[in-house]
Amino acid sequence: MKLPSKRLILTSGSALLTVAWAMTGPNFSRYSSMRRLPLGTVAFAQGARLQMSDAAFKNIQVLKGIPVDEFMGTMGLFSAALAVCCGDCHTGAGTDHPDWAADPPRKVTARRMVQMVNAINRDNFKGAQVVTCWTCHRGAQTPSTTPPLDSIYTGNPVVIPPDVLPAAPPATSGTPPADQILDKFVQASGGAANWAKFTSYVAKGTSTLFGEAHSDPAEIYAKAPNQLTVLVHQKEGDLARTYNGSDAWVMLPLTVVGEYPLSPSAKAGAKLDAQMAFPGRIKEAFTNWKVSYPTTLCLSRDDNDMCVENKDLYVVQGTSQGIVATFYFDKQTGLLRRMIHYANSAMGRVPTQIDYSDYRPVGGVQMPFKFTYGWVSGREQYALSEIQPNAAVDAAKFAMPVQRPRQ
Repeated sequence: MKLPSKRLILTSGSALLTVAWAMTGPNFSRYSSMRRLPLGTVAFAQGARLQMSDAAFKNIQVLKGIPVDEFMGTMGLFSAALAVCCGDCHTGAGTDHPDWAADPPRKVTARRMVQMVNAINRDNFKGAQVVTCWTCHRGAQTPSTTPPLDSIYTGNPVVIPPDVLPAAPPATSGTPPADQILDKFVQASGGAANWAKFTSYVAKGTSTLFGEAHSDPAEIYAKAPNQLTVLVHQKEGDLARTYNGSDAWVMLPLTVVGEYPLSPSAKAGAKLDAQMAFPGRIKEAFTNWKVSYPTTLCLSRDDNDMCVENKDLYVVQGTSQGIVATFYFDKQTGLLRRMIHYANSAMGRVPTQIDYSDYRPVGGVQMPFKFTYGWVSGREQYALSEIQPNAAVDAAKFAMPVQRPRQ
């Protein structure tokens, strides 16, 4: 397998952003997710108690008073924007004796950069997160200051769309209205009547981490309308993502904080993932839908990073209180091929991207037997071998995950 050089390879087995980037200077010192939600507030009850960064890590001086998941997401954005890994900034990261609280030069620089970005947004954009690390770095440790001419005159420039997409008028863009695209998806995936009969499932298969050659056993437990647990039995311990209808957790092996609840914006994403396990009621997931301009994306690449599946896609974006998500539907089949949603962090939105493929009939509906789950701490490729529809699922499967005993 060909791996990109130094691209973010922060899988759960190699320390899911297990960082205590000890920032200095002005601090956030308050729970900040709610004030940065782009679309209003989230009406989630605070059932699971959120652990804060300065309680979980040592020597935190700027990113204080924010939940652990938001702190982790911030670290992931740093890594993605500069194409670095934990060990590039943290003393001993990747070894048996890391010193997360140490202050090597790159961490000191990172502190100044946080202060600079916050000042830019405060002084020019009323505190909105318009400028982030990615704005300048774009995957490089040193930002480019001069536009290369090839980027101007090449026939296929790389265009990175914004998080919130513009609406495309159906009359001039040639796109159907959102309702029509969503209805075609529901029908193509089995129809609303069949989905109403599909109330739970248990799936088994494998999960392969980005950059790894071996696979790990994986299980999925789902119960309509919005309960979901994904469990992967990795060598070092279990990975779990759970949403029980009101609270959500992430559990990973070999991390400073092995299990933590999700804060409101990330929890909204976990709820959406659970709802999309039973997509017959997709329209109810958001209060507002809009169609953006259609696009063509490469949805599959070979081991040499060559595209093997280009697809023409309709793009539909849903917004509701505190969450925005973008859906990509195959123009020909109507099936969902990609979903992206975002969580808040101290330095911008944290994306989660799920790609779906290999749809097969199960209990009267079409289910993806392959999907890729990508987030700032790594990417997992799932291949399911079986899905049992309407299986009995113990409520304990959706409880706060507990790490298996070390062997």
